[in-house]
Amino acid sequence: MVASPGFISHGITTMITDIIQAIFAALSVGSMYALVALGVTLIYNSTNIINFAQGEFVMLGGMTMVTLYGQLKWPLYLSIPATIAITVLVGMGLMKVSYRPGKSTSLITVLIITIGASLFISGSALHIWDADIHRFEPFSGEIPLKLLGAAIAPQSLWIIGLTVLVVVLLVVYFQFTIYGKAMKACALDRTAASMLGIRVKNMVLLSFAMSAALGCVAGIIMTPLTMVDYNGGMLLAIKGFSAAMLGGMGSFVGAVIGGFVFSFLESFAATFVTSRLKELVTFIVIINVLLFLPRGIMGPRVKEGLEQEEVLGD
Repeated sequence: MVASPGFISHGITTMITDIIQAIFAALSVGSMYALVALGVTLIYNSTNIINFAQGEFVMLGGMTMVTLYGQLKWPLYLSIPATIAITVLVGMGLMKVSYRPGKSTSLITVLIITIGASLFISGSALHIWDADIHRFEPFSGEIPLKLLGAAIAPQSLWIIGLTVLVVVLLVVYFQFTIYGKAMKACALDRTAASMLGIRVKNMVLLSFAMSAALGCVAGIIMTPLTMVDYNGGMLLAIKGFSAAMLGGMGSFVGAVIGGFVFSFLESFAATFVTSRLKELVTFIVIINVLLFLPRGIMGPRVKEGLEQEEVLGD
């Protein structure tokens, strides 16, 4: 039996619609992964710390916005800065307990500290809020936009647009500001930077603050779309770390590329195979990256970093 032209045309149209739907879903989720990976990279560059509490900044951003914007009905121009300020303070507190300049601390100890901090923050969130899943109203309503049959949430445009803005601001900051250049110097050689008069500890504190702000922004813009609860931070931290590893640990461009690679793989696997593979894709990819491309796509090609046992010397 030969399929009719109309049936074939309908099948092609349906496939195109599914592809467009998968692309927009991947762009939205990839933006969140990219912001988390950028936060991981910021802290790694200045301290060699792999921060597994990074996902908790996303959770705090979302949950705080649920309270201020969703429940207390603060306007956006007040609730967003207040949410970022609260999360930044938590990030700076994390720096105080995890970074010990001038002292030798093993990589395993630092990992345990950040994992413990993640558990502490999520446990505190459970007591401050509850165990329920939360969301607040999207910034531009919930009526979806249509493109070639695919439905696109207006919040997705906010997510993509704000992520592009954040990445541009980071590029400008590191390329054209004195503080950005000082942070790059600390990333290259903290001892030499200190000898040049750069206050390394202040730069480290700034990196934790910026990392917390990046995670918070991800939580603010994603919560209306994906929802949030107290317990979702660790999985996001693993996704952000995996994206940073795939892109090349220490590379900002690589972090963004890694985030979008993971989101596209997950989105297309869920759309065209089965949603059960969505989480499995991440771990399959990162295992292969660690085995065959341990420096990532954009990472350095010299031996350094994760093999070293002493990582927190000033």
